[in-house]
Amino acid sequence: MIPGFGINMAELNQHFYEIKEKEDRGISIHFNGRMDIETSGPILRELQVLIQKESPLSVTADLENVTYFDDFGAAVLFEIKKLVTAAKGRFNIVHTSFRAKEILSLIINFDSDEVHVPLRKRRLFNMVVHLGESVISETSNIKFMISFIGSLTLSFIHVCFHPRSLRWNDTITYMEKTGVDALPIVALISFLLGLIMAFMSSIQFRQFGAGIYVASLVAFAMVSELGPIMTAIVVAGRSGSAFAAEIGTMKISEEIDALFTMGFDPVLFLAVPRLIASIIVVPLLTLFSNLFAISGGLMVGVFMLDLTPGTYIRETLSVLTLTEILWGMGKSAVFAMLIAWVGCLRGFQAKGGASAVGNAATSAVVSSIFLIILFDSILAVVRSYWG
Repeated sequence: MIPGFGINMAELNQHFYEIKEKEDRGISIHFNGRMDIETSGPILRELQVLIQKESPLSVTADLENVTYFDDFGAAVLFEIKKLVTAAKGRFNIVHTSFRAKEILSLIINFDSDEVHVPLRKRRLFNMVVHLGESVISETSNIKFMISFIGSLTLSFIHVCFHPRSLRWNDTITYMEKTGVDALPIVALISFLLGLIMAFMSSIQFRQFGAGIYVASLVAFAMVSELGPIMTAIVVAGRSGSAFAAEIGTMKISEEIDALFTMGFDPVLFLAVPRLIASIIVVPLLTLFSNLFAISGGLMVGVFMLDLTPGTYIRETLSVLTLTEILWGMGKSAVFAMLIAWVGCLRGFQAKGGASAVGNAATSAVVSSIFLIILFDSILAVVRSYWG
């Protein structure tokens, strides 16, 4: 029994702490061993019962024999202090180690009885500093971009001279994901786009009795411009973001560093199969896109303009030439190269945690669409002067 308290020491966990009576109805708690997540719960439950029942006038926590102390131990002391203070008692800590002092100073403010969370002073916005940081960041990105273009070019040339170095199984898998899996959505969008174009143009052409020219309008617009662009945008949203997310996840989880350590070229191992697969399947997807768009226009021509299928198809073939078809496929190959390059680039640039993967995928889609429109404009100007 503890004199003056009536608490049986056998009921308390003497392995973690010992209680000694002090003068003036006070107690001293000598903690032993570890004060961590495993021991803090039992200690706190037992000491709460003691302090609430006896209401000592003073409590002293002695940490001399504590071998390990973390934030759970600090939470125990904080709760004990609150109970003692609520009972109008005094609480103090003695024989505190350097680590315990450091943790207590960060977590608990014993002067105000509140949890103390150190706050960083918010740095004032400095336009010059912000501009300098942006310039340095963009310069670093441009440097990495140029380096990646060089690595990708060298790896592609290496594959041309050493075809066995290419991972053909992965290339075929990416061809399936980029091409075959994207065919349903490309077909649906192209069909609806051709239908809409034919419907809107038929309203104007019927006023002049020129409904037959709906076929040539849909075919020429889709084959030369809209087919490659719409297909590239869909592929950028599906495959470009997937490339960035996959490689970004590997970069964050340090799998790419492991490949480099094992002697593999990450660009040759990861980027080249995706690039080759995209260049092969996106022009083929564009052909299907053109076909389904012409089918949508055919539906409008047959059911709204009273054209026969043979007449519509004959008018379509009259305006299409092999040059137009090859031009559209060539543009699609350029767009495919841009999509694969940007997707892989953003993946290799990923840094940080899980949010970096999402940022890489988003950046890949936005950058790809911008480059698709930009290069389409450039190619349109080149063709106007070349033609």
